[in-house]
Formats: sequence, C-alpha cells, structure tokens
Amino acid sequence: MKAFTYERPSSVDDAVKSFVAHPLARYVAGGTNLLDLMKLQIETPTHLVDIGRIGLDRIDEMDDGGLRIGTLVRNSTLAADPRVMRQYPVLSRALLAGASGQLRNKATTCGNLLQRTRCSYFYDTTLPCNKREPGIGCAALEGHNRMHAILGASDACIAVQPSDMAVAMRVLDAEVETVATDGSTRVVPIADLHRLPEDRPERDTTLRAGELITAVRLPPAPPGRQVYRKVRDRASYAFALVSVAAIVDGDRDNVAAARFAVGGVAHKPWRDARAESQLQSAPATDAAFNGAADAMLASARALRDNGFKLSLLRRTLRAALAEATTA
Repeated sequence: MKAFTYERPSSVDDAVKSFVAHPLARYVAGGTNLLDLMKLQIETPTHLVDIGRIGLDRIDEMDDGGLRIGTLVRNSTLAADPRVMRQYPVLSRALLAGASGQLRNKATTCGNLLQRTRCSYFYDTTLPCNKREPGIGCAALEGHNRMHAILGASDACIAVQPSDMAVAMRVLDAEVETVATDGSTRVVPIADLHRLPEDRPERDTTLRAGELITAVRLPPAPPGRQVYRKVRDRASYAFALVSVAAIVDGDRDNVAAARFAVGGVAHKPWRDARAESQLQSAPATDAAFNGAADAMLASARALRDNGFKLSLLRRTLRAALAEATTA
C-alpha cells in the first residue's frame, strides 16, 4: 500500500472541500472494498477523506410514504429496519444475500452501490485490464470468463457489477442524492447511476469527480409481492452468477403489473421494459415467463465460458416470477 494522508471531516461541506484540496483524493466509508484495492495498488489515492462522522446515518420517512436512507447507513442496519422489512422486503433479502454478517456490519449504503467489479483480471495487476488501466486490453475476453457479462458488454470490458443491493434498488426505482465539489446538488435515478463500459470501462458510474452520494430515496412501495433470488457457486459469501429482484402485482390468473431487475450479467443492474411488458394484464403462464426471458435475452452475447448464464438466467427469472405470483 502506498503512503497517503488522512482526514476525518465533520460535515458534508468539509468533506467536499477536503476532496477538492487533494487532486488524488478518495472518499472512504466502511472501506470494505477500497482498502483491498489499495493493498493491491489498484487504487492509489494520496489522500483519504473519511466520511464516517458527517452524520448521514439515518433512515427517515418521507412525506410521500417512501424512505430516505443516509449514505452511511450500514447494510446490516438497513436490512433489519422494520420499515424496510415490511415495505421493501426485496431490499432486505438482497442485503442479507450479499455478504457475511461481519461485512454487513461495516459496509455502507453508498459503498455498496459504488463497489467495483470482482473480475479476477481487474484484481490481477500482472494482466491487462482496461478498467484498471485504459487502453491496455481486456484479458477476460480470451481468458476464463465464466463470471462475466452476457448483456451490455463491449470489446473493451466484460466485467459485471457485483452489488446485490443495487439490483433491488433498481427494481424499486430508487433515486440517489448527491453533492458536487462546487456545492451543487442533484438527484440521479438509480437507472442512470451505473453505466455500461462501452469504450470507457474505467468509469463505473455517471458521478463526477468528487461528487458525493449523501442519500438514497426509495419511493412508496409498489403493490405486489417482492422476491429476490440469487444463484451462486456456494451457499454463502459468494457473488451472484445470476440474481433476480422481482415485484409482481397479481396472481397466476392475472398479472396487473410486473417489474424485475437482474444482476450478475451486466456492468449495471439490468432491467428491460420490453421483458416486463410480456407479463402485463395477462395470466402468469409458462409462455408469458418464457416471453419475458426471450425479450430480456434478445441482445445477449455469450462468451466461451459463460454461455450457461443464458439458461441459468431464464430458469432463475421463471422461478422468481413463479414465486411472486403464488399466493
């Protein structure tokens, strides 16, 4: 790990000012991802801005019935909050599926959303990775790419976004509040937070340099049953091969509305309006489930080792939707 300076501000304004004053600064909250990357010298900040004391650790009810989740709320706290368990069980289930209890006790809301890919080639500094060093190539394209993307990938990068929580946030249409280095604020739909690699795989999100997430807003819970399914290589402490967050309003005889997001298959949580439309105002039949899967996979591209994800996603999506439409 390279030497760095450290500062622990007491307010959002001070945190942003500290970042501006140090060109190679990084914000750190729980540090469960950043510190690992620093040990490997994948991330080499010269200054860390510890935001742990800026007070954004509350879950508040909003006037419209939704929740505002402070950026520093721990994953374990969020998963166990009675309001989350009652109104947004898909989020609670995703968080509990995401990591060990020890990590959930340390990891934060903003850190979970911003964690970097777990692609083995990104972590191996002896091999080329465009995400780590733009322009040197992607070793995963011709390497062992079993864990990699089948949707939204590019010739520059085929890594996947690892967050379980982000998949649940996507199906809930969450919004992210931020503050920029000039003090301006904005609200970013979760659908627009993460970006596809295209020809800039080093950029995981649409956040600007130094822009700090201050909270995540959840709109009022949509009607319907909420389900989260995660398929992984072992029973716990593993990243998703495929995951599905689904909310279905209706039953097997008639689905009034359905929405679903999938993880483990793209550079961002993946949602497809065409796929969801296959289950609108219709019986929840095998044909409808298959139609939704066909629409979602229409642009999929399998590689040498990850073609199994096509059928795995199809089966997992069907199972999640079947569970969500069973009384």
